[in-house]
Amino acid sequence: MLKTMKPQHPQGDLTLFLQALNFSAGKHRDQRRKDSAASPYINHPIEVACLLWTVGGVHDEAAILAAILHDTIEDTDTTPEEIRTRFGDDVLGLVLEMSDDKSLPKQERKRKQIVHSPRLSLRAKQIKLADKICNVHDIAFSPPEGWPLARRIDYLQWAREVIDGLRGANALLEERFDETLVLARQKLASESDGSP
Repeated sequence: MLKTMKPQHPQGDLTLFLQALNFSAGKHRDQRRKDSAASPYINHPIEVACLLWTVGGVHDEAAILAAILHDTIEDTDTTPEEIRTRFGDDVLGLVLEMSDDKSLPKQERKRKQIVHSPRLSLRAKQIKLADKICNVHDIAFSPPEGWPLARRIDYLQWAREVIDGLRGANALLEERFDETLVLARQKLASESDGSP
């Protein structure tokens, strides 16, 4: 079997980043977020990568590529071999760390995220922090259709428990998560008491 060799790119070359964007956009092309606006799914991994770069100061190429690709194995027909061939073992390892086993019941997947979050690699912890920042914001300010207030409140509590296992990975992202969680809780509290 021939081993696919990735071309070496000079530092600052955007080739792999653009290839990851293109790959992820293609894989998620028919998907929408569960938010009330049904926004294109690709917006989410782009936002996660942007938070890593701009807020977290994470300028590691593999982490940024994995952020763009982090839901492809979990939520599309993407195989690990596709990621390995196009982006290498390092990126694949991070994507696999971020991927839930969809064969498990939802409650078990959620429990495993809490249990496994302290064991993630540093880069996976940073991606997970950015991912949860985005999700917590969306649950509060653009919630999925049909999610009652109690389910949204439960999600915030669960996300905080996941993040507790990631503490120490990136102070800037942790601070942004904490700020986002406060705003999200305030928003849900205002909905609970009928405030505008």
